[in-house]
Amino acid sequence: MTTALLGRRRGLMLVNPNARRGRAALEPVIARLEQGGIDVVVERFDTPGEVSADIARRRHEADLVIVCGGDGTINSAARGVLETNLPMGLLPMGTANDLARTLRIPDDLVRAADVIVAGKLRRIDLGEVNGHPFFNVASLGLSADLARGLTPKSKKRWGKLGYSLAALRVLAAARPFRAEIISDSGSVTVRTLQIAVGNGVHYGGGTVIHEHASIDDQHLDLYSLELKNVWKIGLMLGAFRRGQHGAWDEVRTSKSTEFDIRTREPRPINTDGDIVTQTPAHFTIRPGAVSVFAP
Repeated sequence: MTTALLGRRRGLMLVNPNARRGRAALEPVIARLEQGGIDVVVERFDTPGEVSADIARRRHEADLVIVCGGDGTINSAARGVLETNLPMGLLPMGTANDLARTLRIPDDLVRAADVIVAGKLRRIDLGEVNGHPFFNVASLGLSADLARGLTPKSKKRWGKLGYSLAALRVLAAARPFRAEIISDSGSVTVRTLQIAVGNGVHYGGGTVIHEHASIDDQHLDLYSLELKNVWKIGLMLGAFRRGQHGAWDEVRTSKSTEFDIRTREPRPINTDGDIVTQTPAHFTIRPGAVSVFAP
C-alpha cells in the first residue's frame, strides 16, 4: 500500500552537521514527526551548495522538505524548493535563526517539529539580488564586511557573542562609500556605511529591517545608514532592534518591489549571511514564491 493511501507524508530531512546545533540529537525530533504521520528520510550534506541539488534530485521521493540548519542553510534550499514547489519545514539549528524568528517557529526542535506535523502552510515572498534568492536580507557595506569576517568555526564556537566581537572589529575599520539607489520613486546618490534590502522581518540575530515589515507583503524594505560618526550606531541599537531606525535623520528608508544599487567599484553583497554577488545589483521580489510550515 502506498504512503499516500496510508495518509502519511514523506519528509526529506536535510541536516547540516556543521551548523551550531548540527549535532543536536535528532532522534526525538524524528520520532515526533513519524508519530505525526511523516515518514522521514535523513540526508546529510557537507556544503550548503548541495542542498538545492539534493532537493531536486529526490523531489519524487518527498511530499515535503525539512531543512535543519541556520539561515545560510535555509537560503541554500531556496532554489530547490522554488524549483520543486515542495513545502518547506524548518528546524532552527543555526546561530541567528532569523527566518524561524520571523515565522515564529520555536527554537526547541521538538516544538518546531510539532509545527510541521500540524501542517499549516504559509506562502511567503522571496527576495532576489542578481538572481540570487534570499529570505531575510541582502546588504552591502558593514553587514557584508561582517559576513566575510565571521568564519563557520567562530560562529560555532562563540555563537551570538561571535557576531558581537566581529562587529566591533568591522566598526573600527568602517569607511563610508558612495552609492546610487534607484527605485520606482526615482534615483538618489548617498554616502553610506551600509545599504540593506529586506524581504523578511529579522536579520543579524533579531534586528528588525522595518517596524512594519512582513515576509508576505510583496515589497522590499531598504535602509541606508548615512552616519558621519560610525560610533553613533551605539546610540541607535535600540531603534534597530525595534525596526524604528528610520526615525533617525541619518537613516534613509524606502519601500519598493525593485531596487538597483550602483557603486563606483564593485562591492560584495551578503544574502542571509553569505557573500554571493556584487554591485551593480538588481533587487526584486517574488511574491508568495515559497510555502513554509508556520504556526
